[in-house]
Amino acid sequence: MTGRHQLERLEREAGHLAPGASEEAAVGRRVFAEGRGPVLTDLDGNQYLDFAAGTLTQSLGHGHPEVVEALTAQARRLWNVHDSATPDRAALLELLARLLPEQLDTYALFSTGAEVVEAALRVVQATAEPGRNRIGAMRGGFHGKTTGARMLVHWDVGHQSFAGNSVLGYSAYCYRCPLELTRPSCGLRCASLVRRHIADKPNISALVFEPVLGAAGVIVPPPGYWEQIADACHASGVLLVADEVLTGGGRTGTFLASEQFGIEPDLATLSKGLASGFPFAVLAGRADLLRHPAASESGAYASTYAGNPLGIAAARATLEVIERDRLLERVRVLGELLHDRLSGLAARFDNLGDVRGLGLLYGLEFVTDRQSRTPAPHIARAVYATALDLGLRVALGGHILRLAPPFTIDEPLLDEGVTLLEEALERVLT
Repeated sequence: MTGRHQLERLEREAGHLAPGASEEAAVGRRVFAEGRGPVLTDLDGNQYLDFAAGTLTQSLGHGHPEVVEALTAQARRLWNVHDSATPDRAALLELLARLLPEQLDTYALFSTGAEVVEAALRVVQATAEPGRNRIGAMRGGFHGKTTGARMLVHWDVGHQSFAGNSVLGYSAYCYRCPLELTRPSCGLRCASLVRRHIADKPNISALVFEPVLGAAGVIVPPPGYWEQIADACHASGVLLVADEVLTGGGRTGTFLASEQFGIEPDLATLSKGLASGFPFAVLAGRADLLRHPAASESGAYASTYAGNPLGIAAARATLEVIERDRLLERVRVLGELLHDRLSGLAARFDNLGDVRGLGLLYGLEFVTDRQSRTPAPHIARAVYATALDLGLRVALGGHILRLAPPFTIDEPLLDEGVTLLEEALERVLT
């Protein structure tokens, strides 16, 4: 439960803070004061295993000593010189070149996920052939809250329509097939429709997509889905723009989730997993796109805080640890353990309609019953709040709970976290 000191602090800020916080913050009502490794401590001294890894940002856990050291040293030297070169920038770019697929060899640096998605859209618009004036995106996708990112997925706000110049394809949401089909008899009809409506259209310049839909509930596509779409896009000249803001940096067990599905993107956006919670984002792409004269005019990739020395220090330290300690292999090992434990939970609770994931990224979908599959956000909120009271923090959104432990968590703590989740499920559902 939220303690006295936290309640006092929440009351103090309520008079001035605009509403509209995330659902997890609104339901959880905690004031977190400290983080060390996989553990958070609130203002009243209560501790929590953080299975949300900040907001899927703390790949190395909270306060990793090498990241702290890098930030502290950089803070003593230099904070911001716009986009001028600094001593560590070249080393970070070379590190990215080692970690990313070979064709993604050119980079622009930014601050946030939405900002880097907008930058990718500018590159697409600048380099598109005449007549290719529309962009493909996926139903249920999320690319940020700025206007261009909202327009991609036709996300209206208030009475204003933001349905832009995009064509929407069908995501492979097998638990709730939008075409009311079932595998394997469906023949991946969703993929064939994406090919027909996007890949094969001569007026489409690019397909912007999440390899694994994150905000929609960790929707992992079945084998063959992305392979079919990617091949068709490459054949017809439709650029593949992988939104890896959530998955990039190793969350699924490969540096890009695209690698899991045999996708070779032309552009990729990364942010959350790069800099241990420090604002930082990267647009990675083919040299012929990012160096294209129309896409690289003066100021094209400049931004007030983009590529600032503190962000570079945090990103370099984070990624060096991931590379040196072979943490992508660790993610795959821990991901198998997490899969086994969560699969067992799904068999026990009827209101836990579906469990799905990849690496250290999992989604739990709650329903009123397994027959109707009616979404049950009230159950998800209750499980989230109960788990928090027990000492486990996960990510809440609608009728979905997402789990994304840090890569550095050990096996006993991973097991303890799932045990706490199991106890929360038992208290709410039995």
